[in-house]
Amino acid sequence: MNALILPVILAGGSGTRLWPLSRELYPKQLLPLVDDQTMLQNTITRLSGLADGTKPIVVCTSEHRFLVAEQLRSLRSDALIMIEPVGRDTAPAVAVAAFEAVGRGDDPVLLVLPADHVISQPQSFHQAVTIGHRAAAAGKLVTFGIVPTRAHTGYGYIKKGSPLGHEAADIYIVERFVEKPDLKTARSYVAAGDLWNSGMFMFRASRFLEELKKYAPAIFEKTEASYSKKSMDLDFIRLESEAFTACPGDSIDYAVMEKTADAVVVPLDCGWSDVGSWTALWEIGKQDEHGNVIHGNVMEEDVENCYINATHRMVAAIGLKDHIVVETSDAVLVAHKDRSQEVKTIVRRLKLENRAEATLHRKVYRPWGSYECVDSAERFQVKRIIVKPGARLSLQRHYHRAEHWVVVKGTANVTVDQQQVVLTENQSTYIPLGVMHRLENPGNIPLEIIEIQSGSYLGEDDIERFDDVYGRQDRTGQN
Repeated sequence: MNALILPVILAGGSGTRLWPLSRELYPKQLLPLVDDQTMLQNTITRLSGLADGTKPIVVCTSEHRFLVAEQLRSLRSDALIMIEPVGRDTAPAVAVAAFEAVGRGDDPVLLVLPADHVISQPQSFHQAVTIGHRAAAAGKLVTFGIVPTRAHTGYGYIKKGSPLGHEAADIYIVERFVEKPDLKTARSYVAAGDLWNSGMFMFRASRFLEELKKYAPAIFEKTEASYSKKSMDLDFIRLESEAFTACPGDSIDYAVMEKTADAVVVPLDCGWSDVGSWTALWEIGKQDEHGNVIHGNVMEEDVENCYINATHRMVAAIGLKDHIVVETSDAVLVAHKDRSQEVKTIVRRLKLENRAEATLHRKVYRPWGSYECVDSAERFQVKRIIVKPGARLSLQRHYHRAEHWVVVKGTANVTVDQQQVVLTENQSTYIPLGVMHRLENPGNIPLEIIEIQSGSYLGEDDIERFDDVYGRQDRTGQN
């Protein structure tokens, strides 16, 4: 039963509770919230020594695929990226990964990990995975239950039953899963030795599919259909959209783990956090002598037990206690720590008002580089555009705006209609409304230009692509 471990990293989700740093198109799993690596990168790095002989599978949305690919590339990871057409919770995401694993012919043990967890004691995590691997290889469906540090009302709990057997130390039969409790009930769970539900799992790919087909046949049917019609999009596996969109959304817990007779749990004490709020980041952060966690250019006076994060400007705080302050280029959050879970209410209002702050930062990443809005008003917008060496934008045109490009750094190869021109520093060009054009960096250093847009409509969806090396077919400009 020496089955290989195949990590499956779930990198979807928008992380609205960590707004304004986390945005819909730049969510928390892609942010460096704890150290210099992003949470996705930390998840991949944590696998070293556990699954060195396999190629991990990362499941993400289409909007995030290039950011995910770039972060994996910087780690020199050869992970396979699968693109979900829409979010359908964790059960469908793991199902398509299981179909891919079974298709490889070796029926590995899947190690299912969300990409946005913090684990400060990776050795303890490795030990628990080794324990769970034996049970999973033998056909059990394993989950990892976090040993609670306190009575917490924000997590579901796992009530563990009797030990699995004499030779299976530290593995317990799952008696039942319970929903997020009130404080009194949570205290009784902790006193009884119950565990937090971590959302991490191990099972053979074939066993998960067997139980999914038995207990959630509609999910099995739709994900099988979507996977069978998959297509390659550059280096990505793109799942077929119609069947996947028709798939019911459900979590692994509800779809399979709460129903199967073979669920077991491995207790895990590893300094775990799902970073579900700014208060959680304060709890796991490095606190100073006043209990503050400070990031960036911050000046504080008489401040206690606060989390303050300044990303663009200096933040000065006086007389604060138990507060969250997060500053970005276009938004500032101020909240009491006890109400940090309510940030999602602000995000909901932003979406209802169709505000860009819910979706994008001023700096927006693209497969060819990035752009950042510097200034805007009626009928004009100024952007700072950076193009990576060897990269190029799509051949495109706009119907409602003209553009001026000024090269600040590097060399630009510019196509306007049928003409091509090379521009160097301090040189510029003009792109009339409705004219096909393309920008390319033929050099070895990043190309930096200032773009001045003028016209009646300046939205990112005013674009028609004629050729694109990144395979983008849509007109939204959002991927």
